[in-house]
Amino acid sequence: MLANYRRLFAVPHVLSLLSWSLAARFYTPGLMIAVTFLVQGWTDSYTLAGLVAGAFTLGIALVGPLRGRMADRGNSDRLVLVCGVVFTVGLTTLALLPASVWWLSVPLALGTGLFGTPANQIVRALWPRLTSGPERQAVYAAEATTQELLFVFSPILTAGVVAMAGARWALLLLGVLGLMGAVGFALSLRRAGVTGPAPREAEGDGGSTGGGRGTGARPGRSLLLHPALCLVFVMCMLIVSGVVNMDLVIVAWANELNAPQYVMALASVWALGSLVGGAVAGAVKGTPRLRLRAFAAALGIAVLVPFVPPVTHLSTPLLITPLLFVSGLAIAPTLAAVMGRLGETAPSHRRAEAFGWMATAMGAGSGLAGPVAGALVDTHGIAGGVLGATGLLLLAAVLSLFLPRPAAPAPVSATPREPGAPMDGPAPTGPTGTTGSPPRPAGR
Repeated sequence: MLANYRRLFAVPHVLSLLSWSLAARFYTPGLMIAVTFLVQGWTDSYTLAGLVAGAFTLGIALVGPLRGRMADRGNSDRLVLVCGVVFTVGLTTLALLPASVWWLSVPLALGTGLFGTPANQIVRALWPRLTSGPERQAVYAAEATTQELLFVFSPILTAGVVAMAGARWALLLLGVLGLMGAVGFALSLRRAGVTGPAPREAEGDGGSTGGGRGTGARPGRSLLLHPALCLVFVMCMLIVSGVVNMDLVIVAWANELNAPQYVMALASVWALGSLVGGAVAGAVKGTPRLRLRAFAAALGIAVLVPFVPPVTHLSTPLLITPLLFVSGLAIAPTLAAVMGRLGETAPSHRRAEAFGWMATAMGAGSGLAGPVAGALVDTHGIAGGVLGATGLLLLAAVLSLFLPRPAAPAPVSATPREPGAPMDGPAPTGPTGTTGSPPRPAGR
């Protein structure tokens, strides 16, 4: 079962790129927690807190495609560095903002979000360029799995700092960590030699010169005009919206009990379930069944509804942790399959742009989740928020029924890649995997 992973990490630079891209995204899961505690403390309203949190992800969503096109043309390392510096300055300004002018946090969050790290879309666009066949399937699954570590440790660290020093200090810490990750990822891109323009792959390599397989793409044509890609984008928006909805519901539940430490336990157990599910899914050979995974993710959230207030008042939220673990099992595998489908469908020379549109979709989903989750919790309690997350994931599962099946993969080239060979050449031929990774937004 581990053969896919062993082959994957033997490919030069893959481990470095994966590790530093995750470091650049470390702040993402904790950001919503810190912002929610900060703004809710200012305004005593989860709806307004969700509005500010949503402004961050909306800012990221607005510039996703633009940054993707910039990365496709080269200088991706400079792009990562500039975004890292400006984003850290924005978080610092928000952390120092007086509570009396809390309304300034909305435009500030929107402007800061415009410079959120593009590490996720850049590295996801690189995987088909560096890997092929089983390696490609394994790298998407590995990213989906290891990213869940962020959703274990980032909430623990953020909630711990909030409990001990306050939300302002948590934001400052996340800003510093984000900047450090951006610097490391930019240097990793330079070492791997993948900062130049993306090459065009030959027909059958998972992305033709005229467009991606099954997209009917033409040079210069908007990716939004391709039905297959649009379905993937909408699915991602709904899945991420449902996942972020659950994150915010967990925060609200802990805050109602005046016990921020519960965020660390509940969010980490849920992410741990996702991590285990993703690790197993990436090790198993065969084509992922996206539809089955999507419906399993929706069902996993639905089973939580009867066990949260106001339906049931448990003596402690920790009693629900076994169900939370089971609930998370299908999250990473579902996101991995969606990411892989996009990687094989998008045009080879426009993959970063395609993942930029996916970042936009995920940002829109995260932005939608904030006010929706806040309003549902304010009006219907914790159960209302969980039910809302269930509905979003169920709608994504229904849309998966309309995705075209992937085309048959091309035969694997018999020419092996030399260790340490430059990564900027044409992508190797081989079957395209169908798993991918998420941000949770962040989103995931």
